[in-house]
Amino acid sequence: MIQKIDNATVREAVQQAYERCKNETGGKNADYIPYLADVPSNLFGIAACLPDGEVIAVGDTDYKFGIESVSKVPTAILAMNQYSAQEVLDKIGADATGLPFNSIMAILLENDHPSTPLVNAGAISACSMVKPVGDSDGKWKSIIGFIESLAGSQVEVIDELYKSETATNFNNKSIAWLLKNYNRIYDDPDMALDIYTRQCSIGVTAKQLATMAATIANGGVNPVTKQAVFKPELSPKIASLMATVGFYEHTGDWLFTTGLPAKTGVGGGIMGVVPGVMGVAAFAPPLDDAGNSVKAQKALAYIAGHLNLNILGTTRCVMAQKEPAQA
Repeated sequence: MIQKIDNATVREAVQQAYERCKNETGGKNADYIPYLADVPSNLFGIAACLPDGEVIAVGDTDYKFGIESVSKVPTAILAMNQYSAQEVLDKIGADATGLPFNSIMAILLENDHPSTPLVNAGAISACSMVKPVGDSDGKWKSIIGFIESLAGSQVEVIDELYKSETATNFNNKSIAWLLKNYNRIYDDPDMALDIYTRQCSIGVTAKQLATMAATIANGGVNPVTKQAVFKPELSPKIASLMATVGFYEHTGDWLFTTGLPAKTGVGGGIMGVVPGVMGVAAFAPPLDDAGNSVKAQKALAYIAGHLNLNILGTTRCVMAQKEPAQA
């Protein structure tokens, strides 16, 4: 069964989600990274980017927060776009670990395999794959340029966050060198780790995340800029990765509840992809015990249920075509 919705219906759902969730007080800011602990915990915004390029936004959707682990999504796409989906599968994998995002034990349990580019080990490995190999500046230009193409606008590193991340990334240093020991990192480990730390420190807005998600939903074509950003056959690949590991050890609960492929970050952002339909995003700093924004989860779950965005459901949501303007 097909359910047609229009821009006004989405606008209404986003506004309702904001009103229903704005007073949610659960969770707490990430405090293992000092910068994140100091972000105002009452910030909250929701955005949706539609196929015609309209971005619907309510709340604090222009606030620049740390993209954190949501950055793993564009780096995974970039690696697949530069090589192939199969090569990324062979070198990194696509299996959920069922363990925390920064788990060292997961590498050992996977028999030396990073497992998926959407956990820390796999993301560091993906950064090492990004071309040009052996060129830190070149890698960084590739990654930040790709993220800007997905978002349709300029992004930059939050310097204070980058310094805070660098001063506390001891666990990730262990991961990078353990991967080197198993020949699962494909460039200098310290370089790959620094690139990964920098990409996690990029500042983004909820509007930009929604546009990134819409670009994935739209087969790699940014609906705002109309630019073809990546190969269309990669959209279902990255959506499947998001669906299986986007919320770490709470991923099964999220997919069971919403049927929405999404990826979270400890900065408080969540990006959701509705293939062929739209991209959605929400931002609120307080997190649950797995590092997922409590308020953003509730907001996106409401929108997904209200608009039938469950990609596994028997009723599929599609955007109605706009009527042509009268001459």
